[in-house]
Amino acid sequence: QLVESGGGSVQAGGSLKLSCTAAGFILSTCGVAWYRQGSGKERELVATYRSDGTTTYVDSVKGRFTISVDNDRAILYLQMNMLKTEDTAVYYCAADRRSYYNQYDLSPAECEFNYWGQGTQVTVSS
Repeated sequence: QLVESGGGSVQAGGSLKLSCTAAGFILSTCGVAWYRQGSGKERELVATYRSDGTTTYVDSVKGRFTISVDNDRAILYLQMNMLKTEDTAVYYCAADRRSYYNQYDLSPAECEFNYWGQGTQVTVSS
């Protein structure tokens, strides 16, 4: 089960740190990710984390957001700094359901993010 927390309201320029409990997924072949969906917008991939430590970010958050994990506690984080009003959205952590404890031995090419938490709201005001 993926459960996000840490959302809230903050002024532009501020910071928030999101957390997601992700036992069974963090060390999987497929890795984990953060998505967001603003009001009236499509869901957008924000950042990904692979078990080899590789990370990716959408251009709009590079240099401001950092994705990381605590392997011992199986928690996924998203540190968000220098927040902008356009970062306002519901943030979701995501994984490939089939990758739970690598039960299906998926190759990276087979992975997709198809399992979502309930989301946590981030509101950035000017």
